[in-house]
Amino acid sequence: MPTQTKRSPDTQKPDAKGDKRIKLLDITMKRNHYRQDSLIEILHKAQESFGYLEPDVLEYIARGLKLPLSQVYGVATFYHLFSLKPSGAHSCVVCMGTACYVKGSDRILSALEKELGIHVGETTPDGQISLMSARCLGACGIAPAIVMDGTVIGKQEPQTILARIQEWK
Repeated sequence: MPTQTKRSPDTQKPDAKGDKRIKLLDITMKRNHYRQDSLIEILHKAQESFGYLEPDVLEYIARGLKLPLSQVYGVATFYHLFSLKPSGAHSCVVCMGTACYVKGSDRILSALEKELGIHVGETTPDGQISLMSARCLGACGIAPAIVMDGTVIGKQEPQTILARIQEWK
C-alpha cells in the first residue's frame, strides 16, 4: 500500500476562502499524494486555473509539495509553456522557423513590435494583446505562419497582420 505524504498544517492558502482555483490545486496535489515529482502536472493545473503562475500560487505549491520555492520557480521558468505574467485578451505568435524567416516573418514581427509598442514576450499596457514567437509551428508549407488567438494563418504579410491586429483594438 503506497504511503501518502500529508500536507503540513502551516500551508498558507492565497485567498483560499471559497476560491475554486485553489480547491482545484488542492485536489490535484492530493490526487498525486503531494509527491514532489508531480510538480509539472500541478503547475499545469495552476496555470490552467489562474491563467498564469503568480508568485503567491508558486509559494503555495512549494509549501504543499514541501519543495524549496527556488526549485518550483526554476521549473516554472525553465519550460516555455509556463507564464509568470498574465496573458493578453488576444495572442499573436509569429513563427521564426527557417522557412517562415526566409519568407519574411522577421519583417512581420518587427512591424508588430513597432505597431504595438512592445517586444516579444510582452503584453500591451491595456492587457489586450500578447506578442510571442515560436521556433517552429510546423506549418512550413504556408510560410510565413502566424497563430492568432489559436488559429494558424499562413502566407502573411506585415500589412495583413497589422490589419487583423487593428480589428482587436
